[in-house]
Amino acid sequence: MRQDIIDSLKDEVKRRCESEDNFFGIGGYYHIKAVVKNAIILAENYGADIEVVTIGAWLHDIASVTDYNFYQEHHIHGARIAGEMLSNFNYSKEKIELVQKCILNHRGSKLLEKISKEEICIADADAISHFDNLPSLFQLAYAVRNYPIDEGIDFVKNKLIRSYNKLSDESKEVYREKYDTVMKILD
Repeated sequence: MRQDIIDSLKDEVKRRCESEDNFFGIGGYYHIKAVVKNAIILAENYGADIEVVTIGAWLHDIASVTDYNFYQEHHIHGARIAGEMLSNFNYSKEKIELVQKCILNHRGSKLLEKISKEEICIADADAISHFDNLPSLFQLAYAVRNYPIDEGIDFVKNKLIRSYNKLSDESKEVYREKYDTVMKILD
């Protein structure tokens, strides 16, 4: 495992998330950390390349935290940025391409076919990460959107249901207990 690359990417992602120019603020870093954690869990379950999954998870939203103008197409810009960053480490071309596919296909709102185990791990980890960031969902509901109590709960609950339903069948099994627990709390 190329820990030197992973450590450097983690530091760079954190630096970009802490930047005053980052629209999403430090919350973006906590989201990315949750994706990394869950991507590694899934990679172990799927028998995927843990190094590729870890790197892909650290970089899946790199474009969004770099420049808000990239947000709508952050999967495309992110794949490009990742390729540039990883080339500077002399990372293998084959693995760079796999990381780029993970980034290109991670978005739940874009129904792109995920072919490799690594792509599935990143996309599913991105979806399930919302369960690790409940405070940010409540902040969005109440502080940003100014929903009343009941509407805020419905907003968060529906977001989590949509996220869970985006998971592959195998990942749903891995995270069923977490899903059930959070749904009980929100009921």
